[in-house]
Amino acid sequence: MTAEAAAMVQEAATPESQQVLTFTLGAESYGVDILRVQEIRGWTSVTRIPQAPEHVLGVLNLRGSIVPIIDLRRRFGIGEAAFTPLTVIIVLLVELPGGRREFGLVVDGVSDVVDITAANMKPPPEIGGRVDGDFLKGLATVAEAMVILLDVDTLISKEVALVAVEEHEH
Repeated sequence: MTAEAAAMVQEAATPESQQVLTFTLGAESYGVDILRVQEIRGWTSVTRIPQAPEHVLGVLNLRGSIVPIIDLRRRFGIGEAAFTPLTVIIVLLVELPGGRREFGLVVDGVSDVVDITAANMKPPPEIGGRVDGDFLKGLATVAEAMVILLDVDTLISKEVALVAVEEHEH
């Protein structure tokens, strides 16, 4: 195969858009790659883990697998969640340095599955200071609304590293 043909195959294999599951936290819309979503379940209480960070609500037993549950409102400093009938847990498959693992994110509600094109996606703004935004993939405009796209691998990897450091210090 020539280099030109290989480049054409590579170009054809690169999707023009990606499907994103959008959800809400307060007044803001967020999105995650739909291919990472394992399931969406209604809010159920979790088993608390002693000395876990405040935003780690605990764990759920899903079909024999122990899944850590993270409250994104607390993680992002948005405030306390009011657990309503619309509150859901999005179970995601996350790539960590040690392999794949399921995590649950508690969100206010699921909105929609949307196609995000490269033309609609903008890089996250450079905010600087104490704002930790490297888990942001970008911002996209969907139907006149701004959607904050999350890089769940980076977000959860930071969580796992943070918990490991805290456990090591005790």
